[in-house]
Amino acid sequence: MVKTKSVRLLALELVAASFVVLFQELTLIRWLPGQVRVLAYFPNLILVSAFLGLGLGCLRAQRKSLLWLWPVSLLAVTAMAYALSGVVFTQNSPSEHLYLLYYDVPREAPVINDVRPPILLFFIVTAFCFLPLGQIVAQRLQEFRMRTASLVGYCWDIVGSLAGIVGFTILGVSGVFPVVWFAVLLVVTGSFFLEERRRLIGFVSVAVLILFLVQNSERADRYSPYYAMRLVPAEAPHAFAVLTNGSFHQVAFDPGGTEPLPPYFEQARTGYNRPYGFLQAPPKRALVLGAGTGNDVAVLLSHGAQHVDAVEIDPVILDFGRRLHPARPYDSPRVDLYTTDARSFLESSHERYDLIVFATLDSMTRLSALSNVRLDNFVYTLECLAAAREHLSSNGGLVMYFAAANTTIAQRLSGMLTQVFGQFPVVIDEYYNLFNCIYMAGPAFEARNGGERRGIARTAAGVGIKGVELPTDDWPFLYLQSRGLGTFYLSVMSLLAAISAGAVLAASPAMRSSISGGTHADWEMFFFGLGFLLLETSAVTRMNLLWGATWLTSAVVFASILATMLLSTVWNQLRPIPYPISSLGVVVSLLAVWMLPVRLLLTVSITTRLVFSVAFVGTPIFFASACFAVLFRDRAQADTAFGWNLLGAVAGGLLELTSMALGMKALLLVALLAYLLALLVWLRRGGMPRAVT
Repeated sequence: MVKTKSVRLLALELVAASFVVLFQELTLIRWLPGQVRVLAYFPNLILVSAFLGLGLGCLRAQRKSLLWLWPVSLLAVTAMAYALSGVVFTQNSPSEHLYLLYYDVPREAPVINDVRPPILLFFIVTAFCFLPLGQIVAQRLQEFRMRTASLVGYCWDIVGSLAGIVGFTILGVSGVFPVVWFAVLLVVTGSFFLEERRRLIGFVSVAVLILFLVQNSERADRYSPYYAMRLVPAEAPHAFAVLTNGSFHQVAFDPGGTEPLPPYFEQARTGYNRPYGFLQAPPKRALVLGAGTGNDVAVLLSHGAQHVDAVEIDPVILDFGRRLHPARPYDSPRVDLYTTDARSFLESSHERYDLIVFATLDSMTRLSALSNVRLDNFVYTLECLAAAREHLSSNGGLVMYFAAANTTIAQRLSGMLTQVFGQFPVVIDEYYNLFNCIYMAGPAFEARNGGERRGIARTAAGVGIKGVELPTDDWPFLYLQSRGLGTFYLSVMSLLAAISAGAVLAASPAMRSSISGGTHADWEMFFFGLGFLLLETSAVTRMNLLWGATWLTSAVVFASILATMLLSTVWNQLRPIPYPISSLGVVVSLLAVWMLPVRLLLTVSITTRLVFSVAFVGTPIFFASACFAVLFRDRAQADTAFGWNLLGAVAGGLLELTSMALGMKALLLVALLAYLLALLVWLRRGGMPRAVT
C-alpha cells in the first residue's frame, strides 16, 4: 500500500480503477458472446464473475500487489475467445435449433455436446481480470479511511464507476469496433504501470498482443448497440442475409414482388402473403413491429396499404434495409420509420390500425429454452398483445409470423391470442423457411370460422392448456419449457457457487475463519450486496418495460443507480441519516415498488412517467445506500467489508435467475428479505459499530 501519495493522486487512481472495472465489465459482456456464442445463454455470467474477482481482490488488499495479473488474465480471456470462436458447443436436450448460432462456422468445425465447459472456463478466467482491480480499489479505499474519511473514497469509487458506464455507452452507440473498446481499456489501465520502466514495457507488449487478437477475431461489418453485424449474399436478386453475433438473424429480399425467385425464397414469399388472402379488404393503415430490413413493409405496400408505421429497435438493421433492400420499401412516402422498442411504441402511441404485424422480431436469434430475458420477451406477453388489440380499428386484425421451435411455444402463442381476442386464432402451421407458424386474430379475420373459433376459446377458457403457462409481464419467459430453473441452470448455478466459495476460502484465511466459525462473518455487508444486485437487476427489467428494451435504457438505469448512490453518500457525509430510519425507508419503499403495478405508469404522460421512474428506481437505492454508508463507516477494515459486500452481490447475481421460477416482482421480495436479515443482524448486536474483522 502506498502512503506517500497525495490525496488528489489517490482519488485519481481510485476513479481510474473504478472506471476500468465498469468499462471492462461492459466490454466483455458485449464482446464475448459474439466470439463464444453459448455465453449468451447465461446473461449474468460476466457480472457475477466480476463481483467475485473484485471481492477476492478486496480480500487480498493487504498482500503483495497482483497488478501484473491484469494484462496477463485479459490476454488469456482474449486468446481463449479467439481459439474457441470456431468450436461448436451444443446441447442435446432443451436447445432446439442451436446450430443457428453457428451460421458462419465451417461445417467441419469441432463439436462439443455440452455448453457448460466454456461457461465455467470463462467465469473463472474473467474473475482473474477483476481480481487486481478489486485489490487496487480496496487499497485506495483503505488509504482514504486512514487519511481522510472512508465515505470520501467511496464517493470517488462511484464517480469512477459512473464515468465507466458513460464512456462505454458513448462508444457503444457510436458504432466503433471492439478494438477501440479494448484500446481505451488498456490506455486507462496503463497509467498504473508508469512508475517502473520494465513493467511498462511488459504491459505494452501484452497490450499489443491483446489488440492483435481482438482485431484478428473480428468478423463483423458494423456494430449496433445490440449486435455485431455482418452481411452475406443470398441466392436471390439483390438479396442478403443479416448475421448478428455470427448467428442467422434475417434475410432481406422482395416478398411483395412478382419476379421469379429461387425455391427457398418463393416458399418464403408464399408465407409472407398468405394472411392477406384471408382479409375481407386490403388494410389502409398498418403497423409493423420488428420491421427489420423491410420485408413485411414491402408486402404491405404491394397489397395497397396507404400508410405503414415501421418499428425497429436496431438502428443498424434499419439502415441496412433503407440502403440495401431490393424493394426499397423504406423509400416510400407511405412509410414512417420509428427506431424504438416495439412494446414502448404500443404503449406510447394512440394510433389505430387496420392491420398490426408482429414480424418475427428477435425470435430467429436464439431458439432455445436455455435463454433468459431477451429483447423480445416483453413483446410476447398477454399485456403486450392486449395493448396491440387496443390499437386495432373496428375491423382490424393482427398477424404474427413466428419460427416456433417446439409445441410449447406454439401453444403459448395460440393461448395468448385466444385469451386476448376471445376466439382461437386462425393458424397456418406450415414451414416457410423463415418461419413455420402464422397466427391471425381480430375482427379482420372474423369470416374465417369466427363462430367456431369462439367456441374453441370458450372451451379453452374452461379447460386450459394442460401444463402450459402463458407469459405475462411478471413471467415473460416464452421460450422456457415450464416455470422453473431447469436442470441446466441449477447445475450451472451450483457449479458457480462452488467455485466462488472455493475461491473465497483459498484467498483469505480471515474468510475461512469467518465461514467456518461464523463469529466474524460480516453478514450485514453480505446481505446488502445480495439485496443491491437484486434491486439493480429488477430496476433494469422494469424500466425496460416502461421505456423500451433498448441499450440506452439500461445504461441510463445503471447511471441513475450510481448517481443515486453518490447523492446518498454525499448526503450522509453532510447530514447522516440514522440507520433505523434508513432501514425503515428501504422496507417501505420496496413494499411500495412491489405493490405498484408498473403498467399503470405506461398510461401517464412522459413527464409523469419520468418522475415516477426516478422515484421507482432511486428511492430504495437511496435508503439502501444510506444504510450501507453507516455500516461501511463503522468497519475497521474497508477491504474485508467491501469483499463481503461484493461476495453477497455474487449470491444476488445467481439468485436473479430464480425469476424464471418466481417471477420478476418476487425478486423485490427476495431483496427485501435480504435487507430485513441485515437489519436483524444489526439489532442482534445492539446497533453498535462493528470493530472486528
